[in-house]
Amino acid sequence: MNREDAWQLLTEFTKNENHIRHALAVEAAMRAYALKFGEDEEKWGIVGLIHDFDYDKFPTMPEHAIEGAKILRARDWPEEIIRAVLSHADYTRVSRESLMEKALYAVDELTGLITAVALVRPSKDIRDITKIKSIKKKWKDKSFAAGVHREDIVRGCEALGVDLWNEHVPLVLEAMKRIAAELGLAGRGDN
Repeated sequence: MNREDAWQLLTEFTKNENHIRHALAVEAAMRAYALKFGEDEEKWGIVGLIHDFDYDKFPTMPEHAIEGAKILRARDWPEEIIRAVLSHADYTRVSRESLMEKALYAVDELTGLITAVALVRPSKDIRDITKIKSIKKKWKDKSFAAGVHREDIVRGCEALGVDLWNEHVPLVLEAMKRIAAELGLAGRGDN
């Protein structure tokens, strides 16, 4: 499988622009982690890109991820990728064993928080987030981006063996900044 296959799968099932942007953000973060750990950047990126591909069609537990895995198996996707997709949702009870699975779990929710932080900035430009403390401040406000499961991010960092504020958040933020325009986070006139 290659990125084009993953993109075709994503866009076949996902029509919501925000869901596509989330997939792109997770892909960027996964690629950054693959580079950090000396792993296969293409494979990790593909996992990030398709991890929620079935969400528009199956948005509720336990269908989401479970139904996606059925689709992936029917299309002969590699079991390693299917397993990673399943492992990102706690309710599937598929344990996260590989670094790739742990990274996916760690970055998934964080990309949503960082997106929300960027969107409340006057510029709406993720590249204007220059201090991690601005994300940390919003993290502490439980009513901000209340749907973001902060405990999942913490557990993901612990499983990966990375520090939340000194390694994880900066790495994901920088990965997302590199594709700001694709994420709709390049400022008011640049999207």
